[in-house]
Amino acid sequence: MNLSQKLSSKKFFIFNLVLIGVIFGFSLAFLSFSCSTPRAKAQAQETPTVVIPQDALAIAEGLQTAFRSVSDKVLPSVVEIKTITVSRRQAQNFNGIPWEFFFGPRGNGQENSQPEREQRSQGLGSGIIVRQNKDLYYVLTNNHVVDGANEIQIATKDGKEYTAELVGKDSRRDLAMVSFKTSDFFPLAVLGNSDDVKVGDWAIAMGNPLGEQFSFSVTMGIVSAVGRTNGPAGNINDFIQTDAPINQGNSGGPLVNIRGEVVGINTWIASNNGGGSVGLGFAIPINNSKRTIDEFINSGSTNDGWLGVSLIDPDKDLLSALGIEGKRGALASQVFLGSPADKGGIRAGDFITHVDKKEVRSSTPLTQMVGDLRPGDKAVFTVIRDGASRDFEVKIEARTDEVAAENKKLWPGLFVVSLTDAVRTSLQLDKDAQGLYVAQVIPETPAAIIGLQRGDRITAINETPVKDIASFYKALREKTDKELWFTFIRNETTLDSLKFKR
Repeated sequence: MNLSQKLSSKKFFIFNLVLIGVIFGFSLAFLSFSCSTPRAKAQAQETPTVVIPQDALAIAEGLQTAFRSVSDKVLPSVVEIKTITVSRRQAQNFNGIPWEFFFGPRGNGQENSQPEREQRSQGLGSGIIVRQNKDLYYVLTNNHVVDGANEIQIATKDGKEYTAELVGKDSRRDLAMVSFKTSDFFPLAVLGNSDDVKVGDWAIAMGNPLGEQFSFSVTMGIVSAVGRTNGPAGNINDFIQTDAPINQGNSGGPLVNIRGEVVGINTWIASNNGGGSVGLGFAIPINNSKRTIDEFINSGSTNDGWLGVSLIDPDKDLLSALGIEGKRGALASQVFLGSPADKGGIRAGDFITHVDKKEVRSSTPLTQMVGDLRPGDKAVFTVIRDGASRDFEVKIEARTDEVAAENKKLWPGLFVVSLTDAVRTSLQLDKDAQGLYVAQVIPETPAAIIGLQRGDRITAINETPVKDIASFYKALREKTDKELWFTFIRNETTLDSLKFKR
């Protein structure tokens, strides 16, 4: 085949077509690479190199080292507390309808007693080792962690478990102590000074949140507030508030400062999502527990002081009615007859502002201050009465649940409200309705015994007219040394109550 025939052949045509395609592809790739390379280089040149400042890095690493050291120091003193509460319930009895309808009476016709079934409920919390006596270790925790438990187990960070026993408990402070024996060594937690805690301080919470899967956890935040009150019912503590994540199971564990000192006992959380942490955790200040620790170990119980008053935190309207706007303290709305307060000269209507010159912020701190006094101690209570400040020295007595609940001695035993225009409208009373509205009468008290009822409107005490809260307490204080009776309006009829002899 000659040259012209080869050039015009089909194979040569295909070869040329493939060759042209390869050349075109290489050319296109070269052009793309040429166009993109300068742009990539430009972008690389425009992106600066980030360098972490060494001084900032040193500060961060120093803080990280501090948190590590605190964890290493405190965690060996933290324990997990496991409880078993045993309850018994009567098994279901199948006697009666429909059993007897179908099968007739069983036995002698008497109801057969069914065996009791045992139910075992598990609980979980945390604690902190605070004392040691030879091979006996003492663990501080919350009362609600161990309250009612039949069995208590202690688990330590190294995985060991020990049987524990209840040493003592205090429901008003929500504190308890358990002990366990071992020849193993465990370090004791260092207790700090919670009075030094300030808003903005580092706060490190330790414990066993949400069960064993997350045991011996450490969370960090800051102190959000101090002196918080209105905790769980009956609790007399003023709490440290923190945003360090605290969850169920953390109760009884320590709240620690940046020095590794225990400044609080994690106790409760405020949550609207079923108990999860939302940054509102509360811890009992450790200073509230130091005397309690000693009393638990020495006697197994606490010995609180008792003043003998019923306290309320007055709102702005009541403060205004008493002429003490802007004052801080607690109002003694009732006084127990024969109590230390009664003997010392404190009367219903006195506004307590100081104890031994220490300011009273509200009723909860005052209750705690009195509870921390020992029976036999003498304390000076500063009160505002009729707009003037007065001091009364009171000898404190021991508090018992029985004496604190003896309503028969609670004087006078009722709460009254001034009839302002807003109150008259709310109660649907005439605009010219007079008297002090009885909002509550406490059962078994003098006021209840002589016949006062909720809804009555008091116009006089022992024939002395009363038109407002201030005159009510003044008459109650000055006109009732030997006996007490009220003039009141009920169903638009003016009546006199029976007389109560003191």
